Amino acid sequence: MHIEPGLVDGAKIGLSYATAAAAGATALYHCRAALLDRGPMSLILRSLAATAGTLVFFEVMPHFPVGVSEVHFILGSSLFLILGAGPAAVGLALGLLLQGLAVAPADLPQYGMNLTTLLVPLFALQAVADRMIPPGTAYVDLRYGQVLRLSLVYQGGVVAWVAFWAVYGAGFGAANLAAVAAFGAAYAVVLLVEPLADLALLALAKRLRGRGALLVAPQLYGAA
Repeated sequence: MHIEPGLVDGAKIGLSYATAAAAGATALYHCRAALLDRGPMSLILRSLAATAGTLVFFEVMPHFPVGVSEVHFILGSSLFLILGAGPAAVGLALGLLLQGLAVAPADLPQYGMNLTTLLVPLFALQAVADRMIPPGTAYVDLRYGQVLRLSLVYQGGVVAWVAFWAVYGAGFGAANLAAVAAFGAAYAVVLLVEPLADLALLALAKRLRGRGALLVAPQLYGAA
């Protein structure tokens, strides 16, 4: 989902600073909630786990360029379900930054766009989960249909933001729209994989119920 260098440049890139700042402020709000839930140690440990997971998603799992961007297996709903919105947001932000600093410095000017593309769908996912999942329901007990809906929200949001940045930067030309469509179609592969990964992780968490409570979101086991 990386926004390619040069796709949005000049004065237009200023918008990405504003959207990234708004996403960062929202991330701090969710971190505060996580801090009040389980304290600073849990927030730090879960954030570190999310950062490590994000680096694995970017650098270890398969990724390939398609159209206007790259298809990465960024399993945002997996991070959310296991670790919570605040730690997941921190992990996505830090993992993206570390990847840029260590591996792909050419991506750093696009950090605001890439950060927005990853975090805003995560916060939409949190809002949908709050409405869709009854209070007190353990995430480990979610069904495939519920997990699929959550994955649709996150991955659909990623595709929508990539499309926005592409059109914002390069306009509505036929070639650009075709590249956007190619990226969206290829991203369907991620949508096939993510719900299965979610269910596998939730099944594992269910077997480990009661162990390492500081390392997971309270909602994983049904805390209100």
